[in-house]
Amino acid sequence: MRVFDPHVHMSSRTTDDYRAMRAAGVLAVVEPAFWQGQPRTSVGSFVDYFDSLLGWEPFRAAQFGVRHHCAIALNPKEANDPRCLDVLDLLPRYLAKDGVVAVGEVGYDSMTPEEDRVFAAQLELAVEAALPVLVHTPHRDKAEGTKRTLDVVRESGIAPDLVVVDHLNELTVAMVADSGCWMGFSIYPDTKMDERRMVAVLREHGTERMLVNSAADWGSSDPLKAVKTGHAMLTAGFTDDDVDRVLWRNPAEFYGKSGRLDLSEVDVDPNAGFQGSSVRRGQG
Repeated sequence: MRVFDPHVHMSSRTTDDYRAMRAAGVLAVVEPAFWQGQPRTSVGSFVDYFDSLLGWEPFRAAQFGVRHHCAIALNPKEANDPRCLDVLDLLPRYLAKDGVVAVGEVGYDSMTPEEDRVFAAQLELAVEAALPVLVHTPHRDKAEGTKRTLDVVRESGIAPDLVVVDHLNELTVAMVADSGCWMGFSIYPDTKMDERRMVAVLREHGTERMLVNSAADWGSSDPLKAVKTGHAMLTAGFTDDDVDRVLWRNPAEFYGKSGRLDLSEVDVDPNAGFQGSSVRRGQG
């Protein structure tokens, strides 16, 4: 089983996590910019954080045979802090860098007017940069938050197939499927979705445009949850090809839309239907 975790916050994890992930088949990850648990008090702290996502973290991942890319954005929670808003002026410089395969996480935390403005502004930046977008849906009032998310995406003019709406559940998956956006699911030990519920969603809605992630961070989470979902799929009767589509080919296709995804040196099965080197700009 080969696994591409499309949403995991490895800056919050240990080297032992990288070792365990690689041993379990996790060969590639995308790390979106997010809230680190404590408010940042200056724009300079974002500069250091973004530089780490583009420099230190890919180097650290490579020591364990994991290919690391990132998504860059002002996250929804800190969109409400006026001290952070000047980060928007920095983003075009970072969105032009090779290691950045998406704008994210953007979207809603508390669905405030400030979040409305920052979400719309970052969708505009994504259109200008021709990058996919990873959207965070709120933990509270998720159905209304997802509906509002899709309205803003539609108003932005960005192509739906360049957007993944994440942290979905049984109540929100259908509206995102109908929108043409990609559907993201975070598998957690105690909250969000679990493996059993994810298998039921895949049975009902199929495997197209589906992304499964661990969203592992500094909280109670598990960076092997995508792998465990794959095993649950096999136990439930899904085929190896189904698992490979959901856990490898789908995230590779979505982030490959950036033209920057580079899996050319990842140790994968060459007969499995995806050649990583073809997703860089100008190579197919």
